[in-house]
Amino acid sequence: MRLLLDTHALLWWFSDDPALPVSCRRLIEQSESNSIFVSAVSAWEISTKFRLGKLPTASDLVQDFDGYLDRDGFQSLPLSSDHGIRAGLLPGPLKDPFDRMLIAQAATEKLFIVSNEKVFDQYGVRRVW
Repeated sequence: MRLLLDTHALLWWFSDDPALPVSCRRLIEQSESNSIFVSAVSAWEISTKFRLGKLPTASDLVQDFDGYLDRDGFQSLPLSSDHGIRAGLLPGPLKDPFDRMLIAQAATEKLFIVSNEKVFDQYGVRRVW
C-alpha cells in the first residue's frame, strides 16, 4: 500500500500521540510492505505554524525535517506543477491550501491518504483512518 501522511498524522507519528489510531500506526510501521510518503507541503505547513507559534514543540523537526523522514524510512514527495494545477482546480469551498495540495497529490500519485479529514472523501481520494 502506498500511503501519504496528512500533516497531523505525521506530527502524531513523530510525537507518539495516541490521537493517531492504532490501525494507522500499524500501517505506517509496516514499511517493508507499505511505502510511506510525506509531502513537501507538510514541511511548509509545519514550518509556517512553528513560525506563528502554533507548533512551538516542532523546532527539531523544522531544523532536520529530511533527517526525521530518513530515520523512519519515509519518502519525500515533492510538489509538481501538475499537483499545483490540480489543487487549484479542485471544486468546492475547501479553503486550506495545504489540504488542497495533499488531495491533489494523493489523487495524482494514486496514494491512500492517512488523515482524519472527512472532507477529503468528497474529492474522491482514498482515505485511511
